[in-house]
Amino acid sequence: MPGQRIGLLGGSFDPPHAGHIHITRWALRAVGLDHVWWVVSPGNPLKDRGPADLDRRVEAARRMIRHPRVIVTDIERYLNSPFTANTLLHLNNRYPGVRFVWLMGADNLITFHHWEGWEWILRETPVCVLGRPGAQVQAGLSLAAQRFSERRIPQSAAASLGREGRARWCLLTGAMSDLSSTQIRGSGAWP
Repeated sequence: MPGQRIGLLGGSFDPPHAGHIHITRWALRAVGLDHVWWVVSPGNPLKDRGPADLDRRVEAARRMIRHPRVIVTDIERYLNSPFTANTLLHLNNRYPGVRFVWLMGADNLITFHHWEGWEWILRETPVCVLGRPGAQVQAGLSLAAQRFSERRIPQSAAASLGREGRARWCLLTGAMSDLSSTQIRGSGAWP
């Protein structure tokens, strides 16, 4: 609905895990979002290895997160593009009046400058970067953080993301989960 602020947590979710739930609840609370959508991507253009079957990952994500304000979507399957910038452009056109906030882990901010359209994303979309163990300092010193330092807001102002016209970003620090999909795949728990 117009006027809503919806957080978008994109990723492979290969597999989804409790860390995804942790940062989703953290973003809902800290940013005061109306909803969070888990955007399960068909693949990651920056990774050599493809993820598990998309339907399997979507089904696992839907079993994992049971929250009335969280929706699991495979919308990128139908966009014919694996790039976040294209997803954001599509969603903004399809849902006028909705303010989307991109959610990502601090580890992603470190390499964000490799993403297609990353500067456009930071100019046009509010971004909430959620702390990951061992990644905060590097994230704060990343090329993206330096290039867009004038748009950074303090953690205490996170609830303003998506409420004002200008796209801003913030880095949240606090209790973190050290779970990772890579770790789970490596353990053999997600064959």
